[in-house]
Amino acid sequence: MTYSFVLLADLNFSLPWGNPVLIFSSILFIILFAPIILNKFKIPQLIGLIIAGAVIGPNGINLLERDSSVVLFGTVGLLYIMFLAGLEIDLADFKKNSKKSLIFGMLTFLIPMTLGTLAGLYVLNFPLNTSVLLASMFASHTLIAYPIISKLGVTKNKAVNITVGGTMITDTLALLVLAVIVGMTKGEINSEFWIRLIVLFSIFASVVWFVFPILGRWFFTKNSDSISQYIFVLGMVFLAAFLAEAAGIEAIIGAFLAGLALNRLIPHTSALMNRIEFVGNALFIPFFLIGVGMLIDYRVFFIGWETITVALIMTVVATLAKFLAAFLTQKAFNFSVAQRNVIFGLSNAQAAATLAAVLVGYNIILGESPDGQPIRLLGESVLNGTILMILVTCTMASFVAQKGAIALAIEEEENNEEEDTEARQEKILIPINYPENMEELINLGITIKQKKSKNSLLALNIVPSNAKDESKEKAAKKLLEKASVIAAGTDNILTELIRYDSDIINGITSVVKENKATDMILGLHNQRDLSGSFLGQLTEGILKNCNITTFIYKNFQPLNTVNKYLVVLPPNAEKEMGFVFWLLRIWNIGSNTGAKLVFYASGETIGYIRQVQKRQDLPVDYVPFEDWEDFLIISRDFKTNDALIVVLSRKNGLSYDPIMKKVPKYLNKYYQTINYILIYPMQAGFDQEIPSHAEAIFTPFQTPAEHYANFKTTVSKLFGNK
Repeated sequence: MTYSFVLLADLNFSLPWGNPVLIFSSILFIILFAPIILNKFKIPQLIGLIIAGAVIGPNGINLLERDSSVVLFGTVGLLYIMFLAGLEIDLADFKKNSKKSLIFGMLTFLIPMTLGTLAGLYVLNFPLNTSVLLASMFASHTLIAYPIISKLGVTKNKAVNITVGGTMITDTLALLVLAVIVGMTKGEINSEFWIRLIVLFSIFASVVWFVFPILGRWFFTKNSDSISQYIFVLGMVFLAAFLAEAAGIEAIIGAFLAGLALNRLIPHTSALMNRIEFVGNALFIPFFLIGVGMLIDYRVFFIGWETITVALIMTVVATLAKFLAAFLTQKAFNFSVAQRNVIFGLSNAQAAATLAAVLVGYNIILGESPDGQPIRLLGESVLNGTILMILVTCTMASFVAQKGAIALAIEEEENNEEEDTEARQEKILIPINYPENMEELINLGITIKQKKSKNSLLALNIVPSNAKDESKEKAAKKLLEKASVIAAGTDNILTELIRYDSDIINGITSVVKENKATDMILGLHNQRDLSGSFLGQLTEGILKNCNITTFIYKNFQPLNTVNKYLVVLPPNAEKEMGFVFWLLRIWNIGSNTGAKLVFYASGETIGYIRQVQKRQDLPVDYVPFEDWEDFLIISRDFKTNDALIVVLSRKNGLSYDPIMKKVPKYLNKYYQTINYILIYPMQAGFDQEIPSHAEAIFTPFQTPAEHYANFKTTVSKLFGNK
């Protein structure tokens, strides 16, 4: 009893709290309850955390100090926001809209710089260098509302893409202005300064953009452990941030560039991406927001009118400038009001670079006043005004971004009703027998499915019905449970199926019919070649009895490390009933992994595929190819980290070619050290019934014109307008 009282007496409950366990638990409960409570008043989660930080911080009830731990985790959260912005961006759209991003970036930089400089000179009566530095604070912005956009699922929208790209431009230019003003104040601006800045920035950008992907691909190929992969990614982000600081620019630019560099290696549907988003949104980003709130000191606004006046002018000028940039961007690119709101919401929040600039300016002392007080480049009124500006702009940005994102989500939902219907219909069956290739088979299933379909995966294990050994049933359950865990790591639900049957082919065929499966993925071991009887009796039996899109997959390296897929199509592939269905799956591979697609096909088939590209623009190349006797010529185009997809046909199919019998020999001899996928589409003319999901689309005896028109309608339904 005495010992317990001694321990209790040792606990210090004086404010601010100093016990690290108590500090961390307090912040976790704030992260948990602040959004829940404030959401009842329709206050966005981000603002709830900032307000909570202001209440518990040193300028509030002084529950917690803004010490090194808060600064550390806050820095991680800020870098996390920028990293996620680079990671979630669609690189194909980013390249396509690079000119638009440049235009918006210059608008959102030049307009605030102009208005801010004029306001500083003629309204606040600041000197020129102070006015320019003040304007650079307005020009920069932080993507503090990005988690809201991400949560509502509209990060792929063109407006978001352009804004994220423009953020990198305006923040880089604003921070460059900061460096120049500081250099001018210290008398360091000369040719050596510019040469050093350009050389160091070029080295930094080259290392991150070219070396990081090489290191990432090597690491992901050699290490499949999920924890190791996450730590590696986090390490690369902070290495990029440090290299940016070493080059004389802010760390946030390094984090953003790291996200772009690793973008293709971390598919948006992967378990790794799910972990990155989860940890950031659950812990690091809330820490950053709470840390921003701790900077707010409401008392300064009761001391005098100077701080209030400066804060009001700064907030109005910054907000007006960012709105004008968003408005002009809307008019220039014919965006909707919802898209303009998203652009304004993302670009109006002042936090990271603004804080860096004001603190740097505040710490630069130009001299002393007659009464002995230091004359600073940015005075206390600007420092305190900046805190209020951060609070107001972040609050406004969160509300406007949320409103715009909700409207965009509703618009996209209405436009993609057909896609949602198809997503609900799809069922991808994955027979699993061996743990060695199970994870890659599930990853392929997740990659080819529709993103909105979260419960379309079926994992099947056949247990011999005449088996008396109960260990086989236990092993099957254990294998399927492991498969469910893998799928759950990507936020997908996998249905476990155990079938008792003495005939494996009959068991799989029955499951396909009972569950109305639309696709099937069969695995091929690395240690096994394609058999002399082509695929072997088991696979050939399945193909004969199951008229659904079937993928036979042999993996040599992880899916996310593949640079390019070479897709070989037979003549008349477009005439098969299942053409558009397997094409949708391949398109999903390109969209979800960022890998480039190269189609080797006849001119007529290429014409059909181009119709899909009009709907969903991906980095796609076309190579005329009709003579399968020259199949081996394709091997000349292969490079390291490329993969092969071969579309085949069941015998007597419209696209069948006898040369297909030689494909196993070619694969065994020339393609042993690459990933390849063999695709067997749904086909008409067999004893098998047409699958229900294809009945409404396939119409026999069409003229070429009718077939082409029907194909365009089907593409519109399945692919949607993006």
